[in-house]
Formats: sequence, C-alpha cells, structure tokens
Amino acid sequence: MRFRWDWLRPVVSAPYVPTIGPVHPSVLTEDLFTDTLIAASTDQWFLRYDKDIRWSDSKDETVLVEDIVHKPGETLIPTLSRRGTGMVKVHVYGIESNSVLAATELAQKLAAERSAEKARIVRFLGSESSGGRGTRIQLQDFSATTLPAPDGPVRSFGEWPASVRGTFADFAEEMAADGFAFLYGQIQAGNAGPVLTAVVSGRVAGAIGPMEIRPDAIGSPQLMPQYFGVLQEHRGHGLGRLLWRAAMHWGQVNGAAYQLLQTEVGGPSDRLCRSEGLTSLGFMYWHAA
Repeated sequence: MRFRWDWLRPVVSAPYVPTIGPVHPSVLTEDLFTDTLIAASTDQWFLRYDKDIRWSDSKDETVLVEDIVHKPGETLIPTLSRRGTGMVKVHVYGIESNSVLAATELAQKLAAERSAEKARIVRFLGSESSGGRGTRIQLQDFSATTLPAPDGPVRSFGEWPASVRGTFADFAEEMAADGFAFLYGQIQAGNAGPVLTAVVSGRVAGAIGPMEIRPDAIGSPQLMPQYFGVLQEHRGHGLGRLLWRAAMHWGQVNGAAYQLLQTEVGGPSDRLCRSEGLTSLGFMYWHAA
C-alpha cells in the first residue's frame, strides 16, 4: 500500500513517524511514512536514516502493514515490538470522535494475535497544548543563533586523565537506569562517538553523549539523540545546563543543522530545554489499550 497524503497530512498534528520517531517538519512527507512500510517488508531492514541503526543489527519494531486503517480523517498505524514480552502500539492520527476506541480495539486484537503481552495507544497533539502531560517534541535549530562554548569542567571523555576516566564505570553503574551502563559498554567497545563529561573533585559527575551527526531522510546533518544525566548529589548546581550547552556547541561547530529531542512535559530536561529557547513541535502521549 501507499499512504495518501491528502488523507494523512491533515491529521498529523505532530511530526512523529511510527518506528522512526520525531522528524524535522521539513522532512515530513508521505514518503517517510511509506518508507516504514518498505522496511517492514524486508525482514527487519533498517532505513538509512534510522537513529537505532547505531546500536543494533536488526530493527525490533516494525509496522504491521496489513492491519493499517487509512481513510479520510483517520489513519491508525499499528506496530509490533519484539523486545521483551512483546508490545503492540497503535499510533492514532485522526479527528474522528471514535478514533481512540477503534485504535483500542485494534491494539487489543493484534496483541492477542501476535502473543504480545502489552498493547498501547499513542496519540498526538499540536504545539499549542499538551494538557500538561506526555512527551514534548523539541527542536534545536543550529542556524538560529551562535552557541558559544561554556566555561566549566566539561571535556570529552578521552581528554581526561586515566584516573578520571576510571571513575566513569561507577558513574555508569549508578546511572544505569538512564542508559549509561549500556553506553559505557559501547565506549569500551569503541562503538560510540565522543561523550562529554563533567568532573567534580576528580570524578565523573555527569555526562552527555555520544555526540554523533548523521544525515536525515533528505541528507540534512542531524545531531543524534544522546544519553544525558547528572548524579543525584550534584544536581541543582548547573552541571546539567553546562553539559547541555557544551553538547549544543559541539553540534554547531561540527556542522549539525538541528537536533530533535523528546522530553517529559514538566520534567527537568523539559524545563531546561524550554529555558534554553528550543522550539516546541508538538506532543505525544500513550496509554494502555
């Protein structure tokens, strides 16, 4: 199948594509949605611009092409993740009053058919309002202003003395829930780009990375999402903002055109990005089917 843009575009309130995630508004076309269908038919093949290609040999989430609902005013796109016990997600793009009900019934049916333990509904809102919940999609445009390098104890991981680098293992263990144990493994294997680290009293207290730039669907250089965190005892002293500004400076001087982020509405990262002047592109939120 192929999506009809005159049906789909009017109901896409946030620039989010199933299995791909948030995209730059200039990239948002019917071709991008159709690419996910092509990928689904090629046995877990990665799209060349998929951010997940950095970490895995195969894609664990694919679109269930035969179960898509696509009509004027409503498009429901189900996906299946094979991670863990399995999850079906139905992405709702619609203005019809019964779209959520239809998506819920579809998610429950597909979860049963695919032996997936979880079923979720993913919904979207425009940039005007989030209802105070969900995930905000934010844009850092590197062409908008000059982002100077901040002063402070932030360097690339490899630039610190060995005695400091050796403390990253403890940092990663304490921040495992934020993905740093995985990232540390990638650093040790030589599979990750630079990781910017903040050091206090000779020990790693915060980090953001890996710093990597890849072309998006139309070839524009995009700074990829990073792991970002500060140890609990060092929060509230400006280290997070220092790391963030160092990362944005790195992206700008290394030629990135933009970065997209997803932040929990009202959370620390969300408040930081809002105070740094990022542009809100819309919201997504999910609930169990």
